[in-house]
Amino acid sequence: MQMTLDHQLPPYLPFREGIRRAPDRGYRLTKSQTYIALKNALRYIPTELHSRVAPEFLNELKTRGRIYGYRFRPGGDLRAQPVDQYNGNCLEGKAFQAMIDNNLSFDIALYPYELVTYGETGQVCQNWMQYRLIKKYLELMRQDQTLVVESGHPLGLFKSSPDAPRVIITNSMMVGMFDNQADWEIAAQMGVANYGQMTAGGWMYIGPQGIVHGTFNTLLNAGRLKLGIPNHEDLRGYLFVSSGLGGMSGAQPKAAYIAGAVSVIAEVDYSRIETRRQQGWVQRVTTNMQTAFDWAGESLERKEPLSVAYHGNIVELLEYAENKKIRIDLLSDQTSCHEPYTGGYCPAGITFEERTRLLHEDRDTFGILVNKSLRRHYEVIKKLIARGTYFFDYGNSFLKAVYDAGVKEISRNGVDEKEGFIWPSYVEDIMGPELFDYGYGPFRWVCLSGKHEDLIKTDKAAMACIDPNRRGQDRDNWIWIRDAERHNLVVGTQARILYQDAEGRLKIALRFNEMVRNGEIGPVMLGRDHHDVSGTDSPFRETANIKDG
Repeated sequence: MQMTLDHQLPPYLPFREGIRRAPDRGYRLTKSQTYIALKNALRYIPTELHSRVAPEFLNELKTRGRIYGYRFRPGGDLRAQPVDQYNGNCLEGKAFQAMIDNNLSFDIALYPYELVTYGETGQVCQNWMQYRLIKKYLELMRQDQTLVVESGHPLGLFKSSPDAPRVIITNSMMVGMFDNQADWEIAAQMGVANYGQMTAGGWMYIGPQGIVHGTFNTLLNAGRLKLGIPNHEDLRGYLFVSSGLGGMSGAQPKAAYIAGAVSVIAEVDYSRIETRRQQGWVQRVTTNMQTAFDWAGESLERKEPLSVAYHGNIVELLEYAENKKIRIDLLSDQTSCHEPYTGGYCPAGITFEERTRLLHEDRDTFGILVNKSLRRHYEVIKKLIARGTYFFDYGNSFLKAVYDAGVKEISRNGVDEKEGFIWPSYVEDIMGPELFDYGYGPFRWVCLSGKHEDLIKTDKAAMACIDPNRRGQDRDNWIWIRDAERHNLVVGTQARILYQDAEGRLKIALRFNEMVRNGEIGPVMLGRDHHDVSGTDSPFRETANIKDG
């Protein structure tokens, strides 16, 4: 079954003030490529309307670098609604609609108007025409049908069976000579490739909470393995420094606080800092480096957790700390270094606004500044490591970005990146040996009723399924779910994340099924993310330095 959009154009609504917008990364298509881009966008719209919307699409392409179809975005904030408020012929179709809206809500999405959930470019789909069409298909879907989506483009509903997947999604399957960043950008502008990140294009993002538990586990176990902290203690009295307060990186201050640490997180975009402060995930904010470390020092002395956001560049913050001989116990980075040259990494020495201007006007100069900054970043980390700091790559392709910037000495063999890097990834050093090797990974669920009391009931049920005396990991996870409500982790849908192994997931899922059957709670969607065991093959990110076999 295939369909198009309605024969009446929706009104072109104004953009809400104060909502972040994706930067224009430039228009670089040839005349023939531009024709294909317009044709791909117009295919969703009835022919008689093409003459009206084609000029709008061309203007978006030339001024925003992409065709987003802003006219077709529904008005207001796309918050997820209780599942029974969606139209549909099956529960699964309604549930997917809720999760898509959750990914695009103002509270969660990095650039809501450009359909970017997190990671600088990770989109639910390419444009608002696709969004509307996907919603139409999900409303019509029956339990004997499957919707196939390729890079945001819904191919249609196909006859299947109740046991088959309701939706199959692929994103940006670039092959051969086109499998590179430059050609991907062209493909994205042409409307044939969508970067879904991990759970953005997979419709399973549950807000920054989805990263908090993994970050909590990473920091806590880094302290135990590298700082000698006993298993029954937390990170009180220890300092964690990193960068990034965006969609995923925003989990860092919250996770560090729950783990008992003091954290100083650098962020160049003040709007992201303000989002985390309003959500209660950052306690203090400053533009002064000494003030940030003074606050940190006071809390370290009292052995009390504290989260500080420093509005400024991480490289300059680290150089200041190294110059002032400030001890940093744990150090990482969560800038979007998988996209260093398209805005994911802001070079030292320029403002966030200057970064955005250069992306539009002078990408070559921006690239030169990125490379220089990554060299400085590498040099200061090397000095801090020599003084006792433990640094780990946090799955954001930081080490690969440094290598690509010309710092060949970061590679183990000094020649290429094929044998990995001299500094560890968090999977290699921490999460692998402590959690993934035992089968623990992120188990997620969403209470589709939208009722917070359902979430509280599932928290208690999950906790009752865990034996805290079986392993140390179980003890940590039991404490996590016990305290989850107190830590106020929900942003968006009534969702929860809990690291579990296969046995634990099975027990919890069966208990949830029983509760739903008995009418104790409404329907529950179970999920996972890319962080799961064997869930990602990304040699310069999650699986950096990990050997086959």
